[in-house]
Amino acid sequence: MRWSLRLRAILHRELGQLDLWRSRAVVLAYAVLTGLSIVWFARTTEWALGQFFSLRLAAWWSPLVWTPLSTAAIVWITRRWVPGAAGSGIPQVMAALDPQVERSQRGLYVSLKLALGKYLLASWGFLAGLSLGREGPSVQVGAGIMHNARHWLPQRGLVSEHGLLVAGGAAGIAAAFNTPLAGVMFAIEELSRRPEQRNSGLIIAAIVLAGLMGVSMQGNESYFGIIRVDEFRADLWWPALLLALACGLAGGLFSRLMIHSLGGQENDRFSRWRRRQPVVFAGACGLLIALIGVANQGITFGSGYSHSQAMLAGEAGIPAVYVLFMFLTTWLTAWSGVPGGIFAPSLAIGGALGNDIALLTGNPQVPALIALGMTGFLAAATQAPLTAFIIVMEMVNGHAMVLSLMACALVASGVSRILSRPLYGTLAEFQLQRLPGRSTAVAAPAAEAAEAAEAATDKKTEPVEGPGISHS
Repeated sequence: MRWSLRLRAILHRELGQLDLWRSRAVVLAYAVLTGLSIVWFARTTEWALGQFFSLRLAAWWSPLVWTPLSTAAIVWITRRWVPGAAGSGIPQVMAALDPQVERSQRGLYVSLKLALGKYLLASWGFLAGLSLGREGPSVQVGAGIMHNARHWLPQRGLVSEHGLLVAGGAAGIAAAFNTPLAGVMFAIEELSRRPEQRNSGLIIAAIVLAGLMGVSMQGNESYFGIIRVDEFRADLWWPALLLALACGLAGGLFSRLMIHSLGGQENDRFSRWRRRQPVVFAGACGLLIALIGVANQGITFGSGYSHSQAMLAGEAGIPAVYVLFMFLTTWLTAWSGVPGGIFAPSLAIGGALGNDIALLTGNPQVPALIALGMTGFLAAATQAPLTAFIIVMEMVNGHAMVLSLMACALVASGVSRILSRPLYGTLAEFQLQRLPGRSTAVAAPAAEAAEAAEAATDKKTEPVEGPGISHS
């Protein structure tokens, strides 16, 4: 009897160890797959944007036709087949991590189907020349792939679905920017809502491993390469403070505008148009983006990556109004409802703002101010100062900038909080309204009541044809 109990205990312990190693192997294998998928996604978007610029060079007027038609088609396909893929992707992952979301409902926000849809439709957005980034989509793609690992894990639940989603989403940031440390900080600051002490080491290892896939495939340089800056001198204090305040105001306004536009809670003419005819509205946004781009010789098309690199290289030709027009096209792109993120355009806007402050003050440390502007605007727009600081820190060749980058991110984020609620947290709340049984009237009583009243009026005045509301 004693021997049978002892043998059973040994077998139980050995099976536990086997399950532990199996869990580690599955998670790390999926981390490699996630990292490679994000790298491939990055290369696809670069190719797509290159094709758009080739088309524009062949016919300057082509964006006026191609961009609005593509925007309308992307939104129609998104709403018809993969509605959960619309927008950035970060709010969807945050919603999937919410405790009130049941296991069976997570497919509304993350899945392999949504990951594939996000990959294809966001790439089409680049092919259309829209002002978007691939980092937000990378988070949803990464979370969708990593979440699929649950099918291969032992039933003992050594790694939770929460941990898989955090690891996948953060791996998307790590691989997209070639900055594994930023991926870890993004997981802590934005995604994680409860401690995973038992498997935190495995989750961090998965994030870093996915980031290393990006490094191995794309070289040991971050998104914009290495930003070479001089020592932080005393004459940089006042321009840096002015820049941090400007980034906080601009980023807070951007965040507030995004929440106002994407929430669907207002009853102004444009919000009603967007609710009733989303595809036509998307085409109109695409036309405005095309008009702005054509009027500015194409500088606002795409993520702004090439123009940020040009500013860092000291090349002339970037007008002071670039900040305003990139701000507008990024907002219009998000408002249209296409799958796409705002990280890269935010870095471009902030970098351009830093370049303008350098020109305004006559300060020679232009690369330093560009780096500070990137940090400040991204921190203000997302209200994730630590993630913004680390993303740019890993691009800067110079330890003297570390404290100034951190200070700029904290100041800009603090100013933004006065103007706006946290962007991704608020958009995640809007995503939770998609849960079955949840009434959108709770979130937007005035808008829904007004729309219902208007529909009732239409029924009275047009009894034969009805309200004529399109839900395409």
